[in-house]
Amino acid sequence: MPSLAEKTCVPCRGGVPPLKGAELQKLSRQVQGWNVVEEHHVAKEFKFPDFRTALAFVNKVGELAEAQGHHPDIYLAWGKVEVTIWTHKINGLTESDFILAAKIDQL
Repeated sequence: MPSLAEKTCVPCRGGVPPLKGAELQKLSRQVQGWNVVEEHHVAKEFKFPDFRTALAFVNKVGELAEAQGHHPDIYLAWGKVEVTIWTHKINGLTESDFILAAKIDQL
């Protein structure tokens, strides 16, 4: 079975329930350091030595998001970037959210 990072995000068309319980826990164990918040979104903070390096990371995340057609919320500050991911169409989490998280971890 391919790892999450090897998969491609699938656009959500709505009409599917968000992940909950055991399904959610199984996927969350595959993305280290990402926090599942209220079974609604996943978030992670990345640390950097300066603003320029953090900005470069944000730009890489942006390129990845465009390629995957799945766009996280990104907060940029001096020396840190916070990324928050969820599927807006269903106001919750899908496998694609964890796929994007895994791909971001590989940047």
